[in-house]
Amino acid sequence: MQEWLWMTAADLGRGIGAGDIDPIALTETYLAAIDAHPEARRIYARVTHDRARAEAKAASLRAASGHRLSALDGVPVSWKDLFDTAGVVTEAGTKLLEGRTPTEDAAVLKAATAAGLVCLGKTHLSEIAFSGLGLNPIMETPPCINDKDAVPGGSSSGAATSVAFGLAAAGIGSDTGGSVRIPSAWNDLVGLKTTHGRLSVTGVVALCAQFDTVGPLCRSVEDAGLLLAILEGSKPADLAGASLKGARFAIIDTLTMDSLRDAPRAAFESAVQRLQVAGATVTHIQMPEIHDAFDQAFNLYAADSYGHWRDLVDAHPEKMFPQILERVRGGQQVSGADYVASWIKLHAVRKIYAAHLAGFDAFIMPTAPNMPPNAARLLTDDDYYKTENLLALRNTRIENLMGGISLTLPTGVPSCGIMFNAAPNSEEKLLRIGAAAAKALS
Repeated sequence: MQEWLWMTAADLGRGIGAGDIDPIALTETYLAAIDAHPEARRIYARVTHDRARAEAKAASLRAASGHRLSALDGVPVSWKDLFDTAGVVTEAGTKLLEGRTPTEDAAVLKAATAAGLVCLGKTHLSEIAFSGLGLNPIMETPPCINDKDAVPGGSSSGAATSVAFGLAAAGIGSDTGGSVRIPSAWNDLVGLKTTHGRLSVTGVVALCAQFDTVGPLCRSVEDAGLLLAILEGSKPADLAGASLKGARFAIIDTLTMDSLRDAPRAAFESAVQRLQVAGATVTHIQMPEIHDAFDQAFNLYAADSYGHWRDLVDAHPEKMFPQILERVRGGQQVSGADYVASWIKLHAVRKIYAAHLAGFDAFIMPTAPNMPPNAARLLTDDDYYKTENLLALRNTRIENLMGGISLTLPTGVPSCGIMFNAAPNSEEKLLRIGAAAAKALS
C-alpha cells in the first residue's frame, strides 16, 4: 500500500473505481505516513484525522454501491491553511490570526467535499501568503524535496511538499504572484494558476483580492484538470490525443530570460529542444511593455495587501516576520490616485500583451530563474532575502499582472520548471498543451 503514496490522484481514483483500492485503507495509509514522517510538523499545520476518516468511510460505501461522486471520489488531498474549514483553526500562516476558527468551509472546499475528496488537513504557507520563498519563521518552514537546507517555494509551501513527500495525493493552494507555481517547480510538481475569478475565493483568506486565485499542485496534468473541474463543478478537460504538432510557442526575451542561474537556464533550453522535437515551433519575441507592467506592481500589490491587513498589522506589528511586515506596510505609501492610475496603465499593457499572445498557443519561460535558496541565510541576510524573493517571483508574476493563466511542468532537472502562459479562461486548451508537453518532457 505504500506505493499508493506516490501515485497520481487520477490513478488512485481509477483504482478506487475498479475496486482495487478502498478509500478507507487509502486514507489510513496517508494518515499513518503523515503521523510517522519526521518532517510532517513542518508541512502540516494541523491534520484533520476525524474528518478524513469520516469522509473516507462515506467514499468507501459509495464505491461499494457504484455511486461515486467524481473521478476522484475517495482521494485524499491537503489544503493550504488559508482555506476556511468549519470548526478547524485557519490562521494563514500568521500569529495575527492565531486561533481563528471559521464556522463553515470555503466554497472550493465545499465543492471538493461534494465530489468526494477526502480532506487530510491544513498545510503551512508563507505568512499571509506574501512571499515566493516559503520561509516562515513565525510558524514553520517546510523542507524542499531536493535540498533539506533550502526553502521549498511559496507561498503554497506545505501544499507542494505534502505531495512531494508522499503525504497527500494533491494539494490545493492559491496563487497571487506565483504561489502555486514556484513551490510546484522547486518540488518537481505540476502547478496550475487559474483565471482570476474562475474559482471562488469565498472563504479564502485574502492577500490581494484583485490578483488572488485558487489552483492545484499535483503530480500530473490530468490531476490538475480533474481538480479544476471538481473545484468549480464542471466537466474535466478532454486530454485524449493531445499533441504538440503544429503548436506555436514564443519565448519573451524581454526580462524573462535575464539573470537565469545555470541550472534553470540549461533545463529550459533542454526542455525547449524536446518541445521542438515533438512538433512545436518556438519563436523569440521582444515585449518592452512588460517593464511598464512591472513598474505598476508595487502600487497594486502593496495597496491591495495593506488595505486587507492594515488594522491587524498596525495593531500588532511585533507578531509578524519583519520581511513580510515591511512588504505589507509598503502600501502606506500608495495613494488612492496612484492605485487607480496604476490600474489604468496596467490595463493598457494587458491589451498589448493579449495582442502578442493571439499569434501563439502559449508563451514559454523558465518558471523560476533561481534555485531554492538556503533557508538559514535568508533569515540572516536581508539583501539575500529580497533579491531571491523578487527573482523567484519575477517570471510567474507576469501572468498575474496580465490576467492570464499559467501551467508549470517539471523539466526533469530537480527544482527546475518550464511555464506555459495563455489567455484567460482557456484552461482546457492549456491543459491539452500541458498534457502533450509533459509527454515530450518525460
